[in-house]
Amino acid sequence: MKKPSRSLALTIVIALMLAACGGSGSEADPASCELDQVDGDLNFYNWSEYIDPELISAFEEEFGVGVTEDFYESNEAMLAQLQQGAVYDLVVPSDYMIGIMIDEGLLHEINDEAVPNLVNLDPKFNELPYDPGPEYSAAYQFGTTGLGVNLAVVGEDFTPSWALIFDPELTTTFPGGVSVLNDPRETMGAALKYLGYSLNDTSLENLEEARDLIAAAKDGIATFDSDQYDEALVNEEVAVSHGYSGNMIVAIGEAEDPDQFAYVLPQEGATFWIDNMAVPTSAESPCTAFTFMNYLLDVENGATLTNWNYYGSPNKASVDAGLIEQEVVDFYADTFTAEDLEIIEDTGDYEINFTDYLAEAKS
Repeated sequence: MKKPSRSLALTIVIALMLAACGGSGSEADPASCELDQVDGDLNFYNWSEYIDPELISAFEEEFGVGVTEDFYESNEAMLAQLQQGAVYDLVVPSDYMIGIMIDEGLLHEINDEAVPNLVNLDPKFNELPYDPGPEYSAAYQFGTTGLGVNLAVVGEDFTPSWALIFDPELTTTFPGGVSVLNDPRETMGAALKYLGYSLNDTSLENLEEARDLIAAAKDGIATFDSDQYDEALVNEEVAVSHGYSGNMIVAIGEAEDPDQFAYVLPQEGATFWIDNMAVPTSAESPCTAFTFMNYLLDVENGATLTNWNYYGSPNKASVDAGLIEQEVVDFYADTFTAEDLEIIEDTGDYEINFTDYLAEAKS
């Protein structure tokens, strides 16, 4: 499933070449895009292992365009690239990052005429605080962030706690140690939850405590990784991996002995997140981006997406049609109402502290 990412430099070169030969559609007005209109190839910036490659191939064939997909490890890394001038037509930011990008004027409003399949989304995804309406984004998938555990190492009767990655008295006894996400809000948030705080806590004193917790845990942390943490777990390179639900479930299901591993949500609480499709204002093929967005929100394509990556689907039409595997539907059924789950919120000017403090903890 893993696809090698191309460098940012290569992506920009490709974009410039397309512009030179008239294929970029850089003059397009996103507000005038029509249904199924394409105005150039698609530069797609996404999380890794998040879309069935066959969906992309089918889109390329149906609409006669190419798709270049690059990957990022965190919302902050994606935002930094766009702020520095990287050219992408479609991105997949998480909840809180959508609000930040709207505030910074980095996103086009969605052209509803070009994306009629928005009606397939569950209405509850139209009532989210980071983009009411919504106006700038369309829900892609949702899920949780927890821990993948090798039961052969940790034992069957372990306590599901963030201690499994932050307590060096435990982690230094695990062969290979543990893997922790290279993501400021997720990892600082997990440390805050372990300490009994909200992952949206804005006390510098509490954030310093979380930073020091991570720094003290480094002897047991083998890697800060947001890409191959699932493979590291099932290949028994680490005993515990901090990561996202769908990737964990797929990796465990494909392991030689799936019963050897488990995905759990720590008792102190965990992250519930919603990823969204959005079109940057720097997009050179915005009409193609809207067409791809509409394509992924199709009833059948929406089901194909979820049945491949095992994340929660916001596509109510796909769920109602019975096209999504029932075990996936059941797994995420209570996500929205679970009291021990918390969604990451935009903390405004305080955001930079999460990035800075994680960097300090890792140094």
